Amino acid sequence: MRELRALVVDDSAFNRKLIGEILGSIEGVTVVGKAADGEEALRMLGSHAPDLITLDLEMPKMDGFSFLRFVMARRPVPVIVVSSHSAKQDVFRALELGALDFVAKPGAAPGEKLNVIREELIAKVEMVQRLRPAVSPDGARRTVSTVLRTVPKDDSRPLPLQDTPRKVVVIAASTGGPSALVDVFSSFRSDTPIAVLVVQHMPARFTRTFAERLDRLGGIRVSEAVDGDRLRAGRALVSPGGTCVDVVRVPDGFAVRVGEPRLSDRYVPSADRALTTAAEATKGRLIAVVLTGMGDDGAVGVKAVKAAGGTLVVQTPSDALIDGMPRNAMLAGGVDHELPLRFIGDRIVSLADR
Repeated sequence: MRELRALVVDDSAFNRKLIGEILGSIEGVTVVGKAADGEEALRMLGSHAPDLITLDLEMPKMDGFSFLRFVMARRPVPVIVVSSHSAKQDVFRALELGALDFVAKPGAAPGEKLNVIREELIAKVEMVQRLRPAVSPDGARRTVSTVLRTVPKDDSRPLPLQDTPRKVVVIAASTGGPSALVDVFSSFRSDTPIAVLVVQHMPARFTRTFAERLDRLGGIRVSEAVDGDRLRAGRALVSPGGTCVDVVRVPDGFAVRVGEPRLSDRYVPSADRALTTAAEATKGRLIAVVLTGMGDDGAVGVKAVKAAGGTLVVQTPSDALIDGMPRNAMLAGGVDHELPLRFIGDRIVSLADR
């Protein structure tokens, strides 16, 4: 794994010290600077040349969002957001601006409670060490240009009540997935004859907020999955964090079963499990989509999809923020459509209209 020069940006002196100690304990990582706000961090960019930045979002003078915009426009560097649970919407905003990933601080608890994030932060930094130095073909971070539309609370978008959609779409994603999914969902219309299940690796406290954020795009309706929910046309469900979802056939179509992970589930939520059960329930009416992400979740499931006659769409690995999941899906074989992210949403719609 490659050497990393890390910059810690947090307005809490205690947090800067603790995060710095965690980073310093990782082999190959050197903490080259600590900044109390975005302005100080900007001054350190040129002189310290960091390869990794951990970023708090709520800071005086220049907040994390303004700093992130500058970094991604001028000197793209992998950024891991370290933010509190109370700022879920802020986390997704940061991911859409180009942050690589996030680690959730334990709410408003005292600084010493940050010790609970130690293992998670180490794992995400080690992921950055495994990344190729240029995280996109042109050497710059790609950010989603989609502007989220605000939908009034009395949203009157129709919710189609067809018992069975023309196609069921299961989308698997991990690191980089939130912004990629915004891109894909922006292509969906309320009358698109698909039911969608999203399996995004994400902590339990964030999946409901993420579903609400996708819902505000104004296309198909999106909500966090509840055990027994039907898969309906014009509707998307997001797998709840900390659980696994099975797709099952019911008398009036298809539904989801939400439950505790099994010992055999290597990832939670598990794309392999969702894809395998969806393949059995829906047969050839399934479109499986594998997007950016670390690891190989989905590689087992896509084999079941192809065996059942389903269609497999994979993001081009070189286009993905993290190429692990799409690359392993391709190695599993049977890919029908390998596409850059910007074409995937429209391709799903065209496949559903056939």
